[in-house]
Amino acid sequence: MKSRVIKVVSSLAIGLVIALSPASSYAATPKSIKVHYFDVGQGDSIYIKAPNGEDIVIDGGNKGKGNSVVSYLKKQKVDDIEVLISTHPDADHIGGLDEVINAFKVENVYAPKVSNTTQAYKDFLNAVKKKKLTIKTAQTGVKLPVKDVNAQIVGPVKTYAKSDLNDWSAVVHIAYKKNTFLFTGDAEAKAEADMIKANKTLRADVLKVGHHGAKTSTSKNVLNVVKPKYAVISVGKNSYGHPTSQVVNLLKGAKASILRTDQSGTIIITGNGTSYSVKKSR
Repeated sequence: MKSRVIKVVSSLAIGLVIALSPASSYAATPKSIKVHYFDVGQGDSIYIKAPNGEDIVIDGGNKGKGNSVVSYLKKQKVDDIEVLISTHPDADHIGGLDEVINAFKVENVYAPKVSNTTQAYKDFLNAVKKKKLTIKTAQTGVKLPVKDVNAQIVGPVKTYAKSDLNDWSAVVHIAYKKNTFLFTGDAEAKAEADMIKANKTLRADVLKVGHHGAKTSTSKNVLNVVKPKYAVISVGKNSYGHPTSQVVNLLKGAKASILRTDQSGTIIITGNGTSYSVKKSR
């Protein structure tokens, strides 16, 4: 009888230790997706922490911004990058990516099959070559190797003229449970219309507004399909008039909450699978 009582007490004690252990506590912590829209001035750079801890980087801002992107990623405890995407070869998107590639172990690199003659593009290619990586083509239908989310490239859906670099932009859709995000690079109205016609998955609560709010992107037609609750504009001081009043008014008409990096600094949107929270650096 005494032996049986000891066994019961021991079993209860073991169960209590397991219940209170850090591992059990960690397992109970709700997962979330966290998207950082960097303030890189007039350019784009985005960091995504997937629910299972995998890291995605989309673009790296201009050449002079690479170090600040690397520094920010290190502060976020990034040690390697599972997916790195260059949306297109424009310098204000690709310029800092060579420094990111040089600073971290990168497992997968994606870019559209279009080139450029700029030094920024050459530096990107040299960094990829130095790390002995292979660039995978960013095009519609590509599934990104990230767990716990449905991450896919939905554009470009066709080839464009070499002079239309913006329409070559890799457009990425990510869904985590009921949280949905769309990252559009500089895709313009032509590419938007082609994605709509091809019936691609564009509906998203959070939209990264195309081409820094230029009037040639973010058409009324694409907003009718995306139906964003939040619209993030990555923009800095510029001579182009970005974001244009035309796009801002369209976003207001769509009842989207507008967030701008030139006004709020780096913007972090966290999704817990059902709802969102927004944090601004200023």
